[in-house]
Amino acid sequence: MSEAPASWILQVRQRLLAPPPTRLGPKEARQAAVLVPLYVDAGQLWTLLTRRSEELPHHRGQIAFPGGGRETGEEAWETALRESQEEIGLDPQRVLKLGELDEAETPSGYRIIPCVGAVPFPLETEPDGEEIAEVFSVPLLAFNDVRMAEERQVTINGQARDLRVYHVAGGRQVWGLTARLIQNLLERLGLGSMPV
Repeated sequence: MSEAPASWILQVRQRLLAPPPTRLGPKEARQAAVLVPLYVDAGQLWTLLTRRSEELPHHRGQIAFPGGGRETGEEAWETALRESQEEIGLDPQRVLKLGELDEAETPSGYRIIPCVGAVPFPLETEPDGEEIAEVFSVPLLAFNDVRMAEERQVTINGQARDLRVYHVAGGRQVWGLTARLIQNLLERLGLGSMPV
């Protein structure tokens, strides 16, 4: 994925299109969407992540893609773009839609559609200090580095779960839904999944 910008955009679109992303069956859960922003810098594909504020009532301090709950009548992309604008100041007009990843659910009762979009580089952000503590970027291939990941067993709501945890720059840990979305993105883009 180190070709000219138009080429990487077309490649990503094609890989996200076939096979189509999976969707979960009918279930009572809160609908949500996130934006998975991608850009190219120095011949590498990068993604943008946020660290949620420690003051939030839920998921405080966690690493996440910008996003949130869908409002009545909203489609997934509308939610992802609205939330990205609210959380990190990203102008929706500057996002080029590339496709979607597999729908995922969280133990906290959300069903999330990840929307993958190309964003310009360099990208200026204006984090909402009440929701977002920081915005940072990571090259996608860094998540395929065996030295950056571990499998960890945790208990959530009384149920044992195996989680992949990515250790990224600055002592940050990416786990849970965000780690699963990154794994899905790597697989869809043909960047492989690494053994841990």
